[in-house]
Amino acid sequence: MSTAEPNPLLEIPAEAIPFATIRPEHIEPAIERLLADAKAAIAQIAASAAPRTYQNTLGALEDATEALELAMTLVGHLESVATSPALRGAYNAVQPPVAAFYAGLPLDNGLWRALRAYEGTDDAAQLQGARRRLLHKTLDNFRRHGAELDAAGKQRLREIDVELAERTTTFAQNILDAANLFELVITDETQLAGLPESARAAAREDASARDLDGWRFSLQEPSLIAVLTYLDDPAIRRRVYHAYNTRAAAPPFDNRPHLARILELRREKAALLGYADFAELVLSDRMAKTGARARAFVDDLRRRVEAAFIAENDDLLAFRRALEGPEAPPLAPWDLAYYAEKQRQARYEFDDEALRPYFSAERALVGLFEVSRRLYGVRVQARPGLPVWHDSVRTYALHDRDDRLIGYFYVDLYPREEKRGGAWMNPLIIGRASEGGPRAPHVGLFCANVSPPAGGKPALLTHGEVETLFHEFGHLLHHLLTEVDVRSLAGTNVAWDFVELPSQIMENWCWEREALDLFARHYESDAPLPDELLARLLRARNFRSANHTMRQLGFATVDLALHTEYEPARDGDPLVYARRVAAEFAPAPLPADYAMILAFSHLFAGPVAYAAGYYSYKWAEVLDADAFARFRDEGVLSSAVGEAFRRAVLARGDSDDPRALFVDFLGREPDPSALLRRSGLLGAT
Repeated sequence: MSTAEPNPLLEIPAEAIPFATIRPEHIEPAIERLLADAKAAIAQIAASAAPRTYQNTLGALEDATEALELAMTLVGHLESVATSPALRGAYNAVQPPVAAFYAGLPLDNGLWRALRAYEGTDDAAQLQGARRRLLHKTLDNFRRHGAELDAAGKQRLREIDVELAERTTTFAQNILDAANLFELVITDETQLAGLPESARAAAREDASARDLDGWRFSLQEPSLIAVLTYLDDPAIRRRVYHAYNTRAAAPPFDNRPHLARILELRREKAALLGYADFAELVLSDRMAKTGARARAFVDDLRRRVEAAFIAENDDLLAFRRALEGPEAPPLAPWDLAYYAEKQRQARYEFDDEALRPYFSAERALVGLFEVSRRLYGVRVQARPGLPVWHDSVRTYALHDRDDRLIGYFYVDLYPREEKRGGAWMNPLIIGRASEGGPRAPHVGLFCANVSPPAGGKPALLTHGEVETLFHEFGHLLHHLLTEVDVRSLAGTNVAWDFVELPSQIMENWCWEREALDLFARHYESDAPLPDELLARLLRARNFRSANHTMRQLGFATVDLALHTEYEPARDGDPLVYARRVAAEFAPAPLPADYAMILAFSHLFAGPVAYAAGYYSYKWAEVLDADAFARFRDEGVLSSAVGEAFRRAVLARGDSDDPRALFVDFLGREPDPSALLRRSGLLGAT
């Protein structure tokens, strides 16, 4: 990079983040500079002899890391959606020093003294609202992360956090690289029996793009799900299932040593900080508070759905044997989705593929934006011309009902080999409120890996993929609609067992006629979704709901077991241990080499991530099922209820205890039975 060339990571305008001009060679010099600036700002806070105030202590601490945090978020985002060897190398080079810096903040004696000194001032005693909460949470966070350790303990904690950052980054990268090693090319069309035309067209285009004959299948979700759900050939289903569930289980992208070491480091960190286990450390500031309470929640749900789970699986086996004769073998894991789909079609005359023509990606986005407008009074407008990281990325502006600009956002919908799997939202910028002026725009994005355009048709989605878009936009609204002036308490910076409420509640509108009528139209004829097709969709909504629930509870139990109960000397290989726990929740016996845990990015792709917190999805589902009942009672598209939810939840970030925010909206404590009632499982208890 020329010394005269400006580094785009050093000056980042909210209205035009320079994604298109950020190059790998910008990363290390920019982060080195921003890291030095952040360290200098922290040193200045600690050394200041001025009387302690909010602005020169807590406020200054908030400001000190803002530019560094944004630059690292952008670099991490690019590594997840447009990775290359050079970009990955630069990202991996800056991760350790940045991790060491953040881990070192609670260990900085001067900064800790400054915070304690401010705590004792009259200014601190007079704090209200979010600023008062920030003081209490900051002091608690510093204590929980080693502020009162001795010098040797602090040094060891720094070392642990740096290694955790390195190991978890490699863990995440191995998943992508291992998945990209796999491809299945079929040249005999008879082997595609059962596969819908949409999946055939996508596989044909995938092969053609690589100058291959036939049909190409990968481990990207649209391809994977189509094969496991529809393909008649059990040997091919087995091959794809095996490849997916043994990702990152062998060289050159083997996550086994990383799994063991990450768990070891997390145990050591918890013990060093005086906690019984890692769950006690990370859950102390979440709604569940303790690993024991999280486990009790998961175990209670399991107890209440287990009978229905067993009955569903017995019923599926009976269905197979009714089709194939009494000697048909028991179901294998790669059979489950296939026979379940056949059973669903037989029972409800429902085929998910029949919905695709009514769910074009373009229409789904329009409907999503219109539902949000009616509920929350916000207007989405295309904002072409913003720099993007790929030419398929769309850019938008969000305006309030008074036409005030709220912020900008980016949408990246389709899979690519250089993009990690799954769906997610990233908050980028929290706009600041100026003195007497408007708030600067917030900026965020969401990504998915839904079915791309194929066969000369637009992108036509499954109903589940539409739910994914609504889910991620719910996270984005939580970020964009924040009105909290404290950056670290704004938007989605909330307890992780609360953060899924705004996202999961949005999925409900994918099931309501009033909302579906806004976008569910045939991509050719513009005809609305037929009543009979919607009726079949609704009748099938809770099909195998006990299995869906048990699957999530299995993930949550494996997570909590690894972070609360697992002892290497007693339990041996963590992969084998995790497989043994998962088997208790599986509807069919797991293969001896089942290794899903080695690709479980939710738990191991970050120093904390969802570790000891995967239960949060079910916890938040209870909240969302209960909260949506108010919309059902008062109006599915009621602007009054939408405004109440916006003001009580979306706008308030972590400015108050999440339980208080929920009660503010609903007027009472959460009802634990709400989720089972919605899932049709209440009677199963």
